[in-house]
Parts: sequence; structure tokens; C-alpha cells
Amino acid sequence: MSSLTEHPAAWTRTDVPQGLGLGAVLPEPDGHRLEAGETVVEGEERFFTRFTVRTDLAWTTREVRAEVLSTSGPRSVTLRAQGGHWTDADGRPLPELVGCLDADVAATPLTNTLPIRRLGLRPGEHRDIAVAWIDIPCLRVRRVRQRYTRHPAEDGLERYTYRDPLHGEYRLSVDGDGVVVDYERFARRLRSHA
Repeated sequence: MSSLTEHPAAWTRTDVPQGLGLGAVLPEPDGHRLEAGETVVEGEERFFTRFTVRTDLAWTTREVRAEVLSTSGPRSVTLRAQGGHWTDADGRPLPELVGCLDADVAATPLTNTLPIRRLGLRPGEHRDIAVAWIDIPCLRVRRVRQRYTRHPAEDGLERYTYRDPLHGEYRLSVDGDGVVVDYERFARRLRSHA
């Protein structure tokens, strides 16, 4: 993880005319913290989003906060989780999210790292999971079923197929830290020039 701490990953969005994101996975004494932000311009829509996800040492989400600044002003959502039971910022239970161990912030490929690291799939294996999915920029939260399938490595990168009923199927390539390099029809990592 130290390489990501020193050099955050940057992605260009391939599904919108202008979109750029930056994110990092940071170690914490009791887990991991994902920090990321993204700016998107598509037609009349312009927004900036920033989010933080905190996990335990097993990569299970404990807290997620997402903020959006758009032409309609600033908005944010905070969710907390313990053992697959979720609450909102005021401590109200969110029964529709029971059993979700991961948060997926729709604006970034960085949150795909969470199930990739947590599941530890071997090539040829797949797993169906439920996630707390946060739509960006509206910040709507819902439960979404997802499937991750790991394939044999290729060209020095790990390969996965991601599938969900809302968006379909996508191929992902990730680095040794489980961070997306290429997300088919969504985002591509920018190369760093040292």
C-alpha cells in the first residue's frame, strides 16, 4: 500500500466528455482509508465529488462519507456500518442495507478495491455480494447486487469481470494493490511520469 500513499492514482473518465478523478488507499492503525475526488463536466451538468471510506483490517466498510458540489449547491451523505448493519448520520437504521459489507461510490473506480481485497478470489472463482451503492451526483443510496469474477492475470495485471443488474458487465484490470488500472467503458488510469 505504500506506493499508493506516496503516489495517488489518477483516472480519466471514458464515459463522459470531461471527467478526472484522483484517489489513494491509506493505511490506518485499525484498517484502511480510501480518499478520492472527481470533477465531471457533461453538457450542462458540472459537479465535484469527494469521498472517504474507512474499513477494518479485513476490508469491510465501517464508514463512508460522500460530498457533492454542483450547480444546485453542496450536499453530503454519511453512512456507518458494523457487522453488515448500517445507519445514517443520525444513527437511524437502514434495514435495506443489512448484509452489505462494502460501499460503492458510483463516481470512482477506487471503491472496487474494497471487494477485490476483501474477497481474495482465486482465478476462476466468482462471488455474488450486496453493496451499499451511492449514486453520484444525486447521493441516492440503495442496495445493489454485484458479481466479481477473477480471471488469470495478463500483462502483469490481475483481471476481473464485474456485473450488476443496473449497469451490466464490465472487464476490470487491477494492479497488485487491487486498484483499478482500466475499467471497461468507465475509466482508465493515467500513467505517472517519474
